[in-house]
Amino acid sequence: MERRHFLQRLPLIASALPGALSLAEPAAEHPLELWYKSEAANWNEALPLGNGRLGAMVFGGTAIEHLQLNEETLWSGCPTSWNNPEAKDHMSEVRDLVLEKKDYAAADKLCQKMEGPYNQSYLPLADLKIDFGQPGAANSYRRSLNLESAVSIIHCGSQTREGFVSAPDQVIVLRITSTAAEGLNCRVTLSGVVRGRTMALKDTVLRRWGKAPSHVDPDYKSSPDPILWDDAPGRGMRFETRLDARVTGGTIRAENGGLRVSGAHELTLLIAAATGFRGFDQMPDRTADELSEQCDTTLARASRKTYELLKRDHIASHERYFGRVKLDIGTPDTRPTDERLKSFPHDRNPSLAALYFQYGRYLLIASSRPSVPNQPTQPANLQGIWNDKIRPPWSSNWTANINVQMNFWPAETCNLSECHDSLIAMIEDLAKNGAETARVNYGMPGWCSHHNVDLWRQSAPVGEGSGNPVWANWGMSAAWLCQHAWEHYQFTKDREFLQQRAWPLLQGASEFCLSWLVETKDGRLTTCPSFSPENQFFVPGSNRPVKAGTSSGATMDIALIRELFANTIASARELKVAGDLAGRLESARAKLVTYQVGSKGQLLEWSEEFEEPEPGHRHMSHLYGLYPGAEITPASTPELASAARKSLELRLANGGAYTGWSRAWSLGFWARLQEPEKAWEGFALLMEHSTGSNLFDTHPAGKWQIFQIDGNFGATAAIAEMLLQSHTGILQFLPALPKEWEAAGSVRGLVARGGADVGLSWRKGRLIKARLSLQNPLASGDFVVETRRGEQIVRVTGGTSITESPTRARIHIDPGHACEIELV
Repeated sequence: MERRHFLQRLPLIASALPGALSLAEPAAEHPLELWYKSEAANWNEALPLGNGRLGAMVFGGTAIEHLQLNEETLWSGCPTSWNNPEAKDHMSEVRDLVLEKKDYAAADKLCQKMEGPYNQSYLPLADLKIDFGQPGAANSYRRSLNLESAVSIIHCGSQTREGFVSAPDQVIVLRITSTAAEGLNCRVTLSGVVRGRTMALKDTVLRRWGKAPSHVDPDYKSSPDPILWDDAPGRGMRFETRLDARVTGGTIRAENGGLRVSGAHELTLLIAAATGFRGFDQMPDRTADELSEQCDTTLARASRKTYELLKRDHIASHERYFGRVKLDIGTPDTRPTDERLKSFPHDRNPSLAALYFQYGRYLLIASSRPSVPNQPTQPANLQGIWNDKIRPPWSSNWTANINVQMNFWPAETCNLSECHDSLIAMIEDLAKNGAETARVNYGMPGWCSHHNVDLWRQSAPVGEGSGNPVWANWGMSAAWLCQHAWEHYQFTKDREFLQQRAWPLLQGASEFCLSWLVETKDGRLTTCPSFSPENQFFVPGSNRPVKAGTSSGATMDIALIRELFANTIASARELKVAGDLAGRLESARAKLVTYQVGSKGQLLEWSEEFEEPEPGHRHMSHLYGLYPGAEITPASTPELASAARKSLELRLANGGAYTGWSRAWSLGFWARLQEPEKAWEGFALLMEHSTGSNLFDTHPAGKWQIFQIDGNFGATAAIAEMLLQSHTGILQFLPALPKEWEAAGSVRGLVARGGADVGLSWRKGRLIKARLSLQNPLASGDFVVETRRGEQIVRVTGGTSITESPTRARIHIDPGHACEIELV
């Protein structure tokens, strides 16, 4: 049984657990919301709604309301051949150039011959606009997003608008009520930037349908024809959006391809959507009639419910996930969110961090929650589920050299394990294509994947022969993605999941990496070609500065392979797998090249100390072993932890972490190094430089700030790491609590490895009480806990405990029970 199944059946609050004791309830802000005094000026200020499959950005316009809509499977393209059978012919020469001739620049050029086509792009669905003819009263305007209910609410003069995206009913819902004597008068239209047609089927129904491009080039590629269209079946995905309108009072009629509402007291819109997607390995050739029938069925089912019932079912479904975690830090602040953000560099009110943390959890639910029974949701992409462009930044794909992984760092620790399944399902798809890439491109067993993934699960290098190998040819994402399957097991202890789903992934990725390793002259094993994602070095001994990226044994390669082999060995032992794979992995792991420390005391990024063209590079891949990996810790490897800290300092001193996701990663590093003030300072910089008014994470692109959701998720995960860590096998309470949070606070519902839900309360910087509850019937119930701020354990109530020292205890809890730890 997977954890998500019993979480849906068992109560989540401590009072419902036999033997559980009280823990101070957080005095959370009411309501927990983002709110503003004015409408969104552009897409980057709108507020996001989603149910895992459907997304909407709500602008809250006074004269024209605008909802920009998305459906997770509306992508360009279709399954195609992206592998390059000539790639393996260049492997031996690349290795010779790197290992023997040290001609790294020539190796770069040769690696480009191993590349294949670019992947496809995530596309916008439609734009719903409601034109009221004239602006509403600005002096009574309020726009908000309630995180606890996942409902957008706009008050504008005599109007109130409520919007949500229902998972139970699979519709986008918008209700507008008016208290004006003349009622509600407006025009409703559906349009879109992807080619399509809109027509009124009758006086209450709008239909928009069309066909996606057969190919879209990435926005960073210069091309005379970046968007291609093809009328052949399956060469481009069909889509449909269907809107059904209801009015109370007044009239509604079809008018010029839209709907005209006159004198209504209430207008309710239900929106359904369907695409031609049939699976990552199937042509998207569902017919227009099939999509129409799906939309009709969905709307007919939803229309049987009143608005109040739709809303009630939606909130109950959302609350089942969102309500698991409560966090209280800092004095509540009721000012508009944009005002709080602007003042944060000066007032540093910790309550904004609590709001940001819960917003990250909200976004993960909205973009990755289980949505349709027996059909995994697509995982959150570079923009979650929200995109308004045909050529979005970096194709709005899954970039697997940090970004998609960071999206799911908070899934387990922040009590959203079910959301993790969308990523794991994608990895299972990717492994099927990746096995063919391993065979065709490299002549190797197992499976591999590279830096870009799309709906069709492209697994091969992109770049079309001109991509920089530091991103296009980096081929270690399978090893990194496997960590997510292993982590899911660590938190859930679901042995069936480990055996049936995680083990095949770990086994296949390990087989590939075993084959990929090459022996050095001194008998060690290394990787070649090897890249530190997106970063380059100056080639030594050049008469003029020459940059290159291809080398051997980049630190991240070694960290990922060490971790992958260790996890696969542990899985084989847990499952009692026959065969010699575990032994082969142990032998290879012992022979891997070791981490290197440079002349400044820093952990080297490459196998030797190259000069860096960009010492403040946004990627910090060589620190993977510190976070999200767990091989480098201050307690177990103090020398390496010190070297990692020095590398981090050097990066930041040279302007690193200048993107939101990179800054979020730095927060995780500081939390793992247990340096709370550094982590808090990093959060302040994230708020000041990389956060939009709607709290979306931003990425600088010239003069523009573009949305990229990974920073939201990375910072949310880092806040959890500041409060609770379990990666060493020991539960550490408040390992990185900043001084600004010390006065008083509490958290409930974080999750530790082993499956324990954890609640903590503190005052004046000291932990007062901790509660562990075990709702997971699959877990052993055995935990080691350790305080980190000088607190001493006074009493453990519930469960069985052995106190090893004043700050450390071993505790056993039976499933369905809890224990409480009192401290001084």
